[in-house]
Amino acid sequence: MPSSSKQAACSSSYSFPDYADLFAQTGMVQTFRRVIEAAAHSAGYVAQYIGGVSGLTANIVQTIRKKLGSPIQNEEIGGADVSSNPEYHDSGLQCLEEFARVNHYNDVHSLALKISRRRLAITNWEKGGLIGRGSYGSVYEGSNEKGSFFAVKEVSLSNEKGLGPLRNEIAILKRLDHDNIIQYYGTDKDEEKLYMFLELVSHGTLEQAYKKCPFKESQVSHYTRQILQGLKYLHDCNVIHRDLKCANILVTESGNIKLADFGLSKFMEDGQSLKPISRSSYWMAPEVANPKSGGYDFRADTWSLGCTVVEMLTRKYPQYHFRDEWALGSAIRKGTGPIIPDSLSQTSKDFIKKCLQPDPNKRPTASELLAHPFVKG
Repeated sequence: MPSSSKQAACSSSYSFPDYADLFAQTGMVQTFRRVIEAAAHSAGYVAQYIGGVSGLTANIVQTIRKKLGSPIQNEEIGGADVSSNPEYHDSGLQCLEEFARVNHYNDVHSLALKISRRRLAITNWEKGGLIGRGSYGSVYEGSNEKGSFFAVKEVSLSNEKGLGPLRNEIAILKRLDHDNIIQYYGTDKDEEKLYMFLELVSHGTLEQAYKKCPFKESQVSHYTRQILQGLKYLHDCNVIHRDLKCANILVTESGNIKLADFGLSKFMEDGQSLKPISRSSYWMAPEVANPKSGGYDFRADTWSLGCTVVEMLTRKYPQYHFRDEWALGSAIRKGTGPIIPDSLSQTSKDFIKKCLQPDPNKRPTASELLAHPFVKG
């Protein structure tokens, strides 16, 4: 099972350590909901996402209850909606800003956006235009009666081959919450299809982006750092992606990266290794493709990242010296990586070579690679 520290990192609950004592000292527990509502109002945040004893309020109150060791009833933090009352604005905004800070959000607006994403309720929705087709199903744009837009991944209930990966993706994404992981909203089902609702990233995949225009190395460095941050979070949550490539990584119009397509991903026990599989791909680590390797773990994602960086810098799938499919598979199983062009900078080549270390025991983790000069800027 994942360690307690990893469970905490992957949970969607919040902590509020600094201000628990302050609430006890100032008696602010009794007016907590009003303070949060006022802070939301001051930050320009839509109050409906917080209304009542919301997930945000409940999580912080639970932390305070544990910290103080005293029962805090909902009535104690209830009361009228005072989001327009200016007397609470300064203290409320200060509290919410501190809450954002201790939970590693850039500012209170980032926190508000995160909460609004998590609380998006999708009812009475309609399917719009096609975004793309995958191996197991199709993705469409969707909208609901409140004017929210989202992505809809659908698979026919008669498609046994496609239902497995979609259900696997749902099981994994519902437990994840990170800025560099596609946000999961929920599911729906009718007599014919299963639907999964996801954050809509309208700028498409990295593959689509580099086909439109070449990436500068500084862009690739920026994207790679975010990919690593997402991978570190996944691995801390005991999740291995297993299908990392540009086609499965989304980019927003502001250049933010979102890891997506978790249909082949797996939860892993601490110390567990997965069995090799009888196939190979351009991005697959040798220990994954080699049936004699004895198994593989999170470091297989590191290899795939190296291939993905090559893909971004060359605007091509990873290239090998072998054209024949059998010879290519044999080379990958033996630890032969893709061609690294001489035209790349020494820093980028060093980063790629570290990712493509044939011995997984010598291959750096996502956490270690975050210290590499290529992604440190």
